[in-house]
Amino acid sequence: MCRLAAITSNKYFSPMENILALETMKEGHDGSGLGLTLKGLGGEFKDLKRYPIMSGICSREGIKTLDDYMKKKRFKLKHVWTPKIKPAKGIAARDYYFARAYNYPAPYKNKSLAEKEDLLMKTRLALRRIGEPDESIFVFSFYPDVITLKEVGDPLELGEFFGLDRDGLKAKVIFAQGRQNTNYTIYLYACHPFFIQGYCSMTNGENTAFVPIREFLMSRGFPGYIGYNSDSEVFTHILHYSIRQLGLPLNYYKDIITPLKTSEIGLRRDSEALSLIKQSLRPLCIDGPNMVIGFTPDGTCFMVHDSKKLRPGVVAGVKGKYALMSEECGVDKAVPKRDKSMDIFPMKYDMVVVSPDAKEVKVWNQLQG
Repeated sequence: MCRLAAITSNKYFSPMENILALETMKEGHDGSGLGLTLKGLGGEFKDLKRYPIMSGICSREGIKTLDDYMKKKRFKLKHVWTPKIKPAKGIAARDYYFARAYNYPAPYKNKSLAEKEDLLMKTRLALRRIGEPDESIFVFSFYPDVITLKEVGDPLELGEFFGLDRDGLKAKVIFAQGRQNTNYTIYLYACHPFFIQGYCSMTNGENTAFVPIREFLMSRGFPGYIGYNSDSEVFTHILHYSIRQLGLPLNYYKDIITPLKTSEIGLRRDSEALSLIKQSLRPLCIDGPNMVIGFTPDGTCFMVHDSKKLRPGVVAGVKGKYALMSEECGVDKAVPKRDKSMDIFPMKYDMVVVSPDAKEVKVWNQLQG
């Protein structure tokens, strides 16, 4: 199993808080990889929220290719962040880690958000296609106010390797995954969290319904539904498809991936709509065991489980700071001063939702609707 550590706050904090929480849960991950996604950026990115940020890794040749491509597409580089690397035994440093803020091409400055999002996604995918064959370019996200870091190695050692214990990189929402390597080789595009157009998720578990879900998503004709080096990436794409593409409220994400029985649907006031959703989106039903943590573009964070409820999860904290973790000890590290009697351990019908800026936490129950 992997271990997940998400924190949402009304104040900026360091990703080392997530990494230290992962360290307390180390029995559940083998230290084979770390993925970080930061949203609501502070520090040197605090005043750059309008500009799209490209996060990734390049070889020496790859960065030249990337620069040439971005120049050709009329993106202008505005700001560059690179980690303050501290060499560490067992971590093979790559040539160039980066988070780069760009100005939009002039023709796009007054375009709609949707048009800008499509441009950023197509740019990311194009660079992925160019750099993937020889691994000269990895691009994990390209979106305003978001940074993604991924690398192979122990999370705590990687935090020190990237200098995150010394750097001013901060955010208000940070997701971190400590990887348990269940494959023969580790590939960075298979590392959680996954991100697409403002939507992000990470998962602990095995998606045994991966193939039919992947085939359904790929049949939608949306260019961003590709890749799938991990069977968990579909959870992010289902989230994106449900909310951005279909316009459904967040709670229906739970209804889509874990649909109720026909007898249970009849208990809901929206039973007619729910029946149609179940019928038309049946291929997106998951079979578990899974625990999913995600966020939406406005900074709302959530946790859901599959019906089997065979992966642990807890949501707890105080107003202004909540942690969504695989284990209670992770929450103890992130938010030690809290009323533990208020800790939430969601069951199979529950969706725990934390509002933006960690103002409040609610449990939405499928049966009640």
